[in-house]
Amino acid sequence: MLRPLADYRCLAFDCDGVVLDSNAVKTQAFHQVALPFGVPAAQAFVDYHQANGGISRYRKFEYFLQQIVRVDDLQEHLPMLLDQYASAVRQGLLACAVAPGLQQLRELLPHSRWMIVSGGDEAELRDVFATRGLDALFDGGIFGSPTAKDSILAREQASGNLAGPALFLGDSRFDHQCADAAGLDFVFLQGWSEFHDAPSYFVDKPVTQYRDIQALLEAEKAR
Repeated sequence: MLRPLADYRCLAFDCDGVVLDSNAVKTQAFHQVALPFGVPAAQAFVDYHQANGGISRYRKFEYFLQQIVRVDDLQEHLPMLLDQYASAVRQGLLACAVAPGLQQLRELLPHSRWMIVSGGDEAELRDVFATRGLDALFDGGIFGSPTAKDSILAREQASGNLAGPALFLGDSRFDHQCADAAGLDFVFLQGWSEFHDAPSYFVDKPVTQYRDIQALLEAEKAR
């Protein structure tokens, strides 16, 4: 059962599909970068990416090179692919929509600590959030890969930065698994999610679901 939002000391947000409407931006970039290896390989990579939302690009490209196209030398290709992907993604992150209701939710919860816990590249996230004027909302920090989400949560809990009761807002299987392992409450935001198996995954799990942050905000105001 979800607590009243004001009861949470900390809120942790995934970025893509939660704070930014950027899932499609990243899916397109993965496809574009993989295309030189062939259309079937690019589509297989997109399928893997969408089935594994929330996992860092580093792990995804390693999987692509080792399991899909099976190159002999990982390091011959990995740095170039990561650079190409970062270039393809940045403009999309700067232009995509910000979640409606985000600023209003912050105004409703002035005393909670907010943080980003994302599979996106940490330096890239901090640059994009600063450029878009969103960084001030997240006083607990903006965190991402190459550190994995579960490791970020454990580290921030150990430091006292992520104190309970805490809530994680995510849009993927991995988000839920990380929140559950860390003992955080969880809300699944479905509106921008590319987690196609979500209905079957959540069917036997008592997880609160909303379309987006605006719908969460409206439900909170209606309590």
